[in-house]
Amino acid sequence: MQSRRERREVRPRAGWMVMGKGAGGPSALEVGKILVVFLCLFPSVSLQCKILKCNSEFWASTSSSGPEEEFCTALRAYNNCVRRTARTCRGDLAYHSAQHGIEDLMSQNNCSKEGPTTQPRARTPAPPPQLQPDSQERSDGPEQCHYERSLHRQSSPPNYTHCGFFGDPHLRTFSDDFQTCKVEGAWPLIHNKYLSVQVTNTPVVPGSSATATSKLTIIFKNFQECVDQKMYHAETDELPAAFADGSKNGGDRHGANTLRIVEKVPGQQVEIHARYIGTTIVVRQVGRYLTFAVRMPEEVVNSVEDRDNQDLYLCLHGCPANQRIDFRTFRARAVEGHGLSRTGSPPHGFTYKAAMAKCKERLPVEDLYFQSCVFDLLSSGDVNFTMAAYYAFEDVKMLHSNKDKYHIYEKDAFGSNAAPRGSDVFSLVLLNFLAVLYIYSPLPTSCSLC
Repeated sequence: MQSRRERREVRPRAGWMVMGKGAGGPSALEVGKILVVFLCLFPSVSLQCKILKCNSEFWASTSSSGPEEEFCTALRAYNNCVRRTARTCRGDLAYHSAQHGIEDLMSQNNCSKEGPTTQPRARTPAPPPQLQPDSQERSDGPEQCHYERSLHRQSSPPNYTHCGFFGDPHLRTFSDDFQTCKVEGAWPLIHNKYLSVQVTNTPVVPGSSATATSKLTIIFKNFQECVDQKMYHAETDELPAAFADGSKNGGDRHGANTLRIVEKVPGQQVEIHARYIGTTIVVRQVGRYLTFAVRMPEEVVNSVEDRDNQDLYLCLHGCPANQRIDFRTFRARAVEGHGLSRTGSPPHGFTYKAAMAKCKERLPVEDLYFQSCVFDLLSSGDVNFTMAAYYAFEDVKMLHSNKDKYHIYEKDAFGSNAAPRGSDVFSLVLLNFLAVLYIYSPLPTSCSLC
């Protein structure tokens, strides 16, 4: 005698066949999971369209097997959530895909559109015990799943580096260069053998080049016996304490607990600990925008796969020259014009002097974190950027391995914004070489021009 769950899984799958006819397809729950992951990966979902919230709630409510009636109840709740987004999501491909997917799942499982709906489980539920046990209930896994333990005993301790991205937006690279950038749209921060990080920056003020991070996606690639591939996705007002599949660790491999998400402040701060690569990531929402900070061993930073395209990754090489902003010039104009915005319009509530005073409240040292705070207040008028700069510096103190490099000052940074590269480096080497030749070459015994 088959259970309801088994009967549901062997029914014909109307509307989800891809190749061939009559072939057995995945279970309705698996289809639902595929649908949710597919929609989470869609880059076209706007800030106003909250379809991702519906997707994650549906995933949470179906993350463990249950009676068929329970699945139908969750599906009706999902359908109601999607319908509530109709006004803001109309015309969005992810929204319409969800609509059709729900219809197919209801048909496959004989779910009626009328019936009880319950509130979905919390967006970041406690994972099922058999798949996501507490670290106390499971061994930490094999030695290769612990970065420092896996190093050869004779080798020197790893050198940890830091990258931060915050505000309008400001970038601190792994080599401690500090830059202010435009970088509107989607940009990669990190891409190596172990993980990829991408941010999406949107305009802060209409008509201005001021942007800030509204979306963040991190993909941890599967690694040996340690972790399955996991994706973390955050956006404005959606800072989940779980990966996109609802889990909080690296899956069900032996070293799964060497990748964990820890919610520090609900809706405001999340930490991701990837011990198998010695990496810690801090994601925050400050005001309406996100900040990113990471501590990573130099060996992992340099484990690049495509060296030809590494210049594209901001944490490694900084922003492209045509995307950088010299805020010294902007500041000089602000002082002369008593605080003009980047568009030349009157300030959004802050003069240069008022911005200085506001930033001093949280950042008493006049380093580049202080200067970035002043810059952001003048260009946007959003007082939350004060806290973005403050927390970015707090993350430096937590993640940077060298306390002597916590502060970066203007005199140190320029030219970090014009760091020599390419032909500039070649010219510098050539000049040094000629100088050495000049110093060590013998003096001429005669000179026809003397």
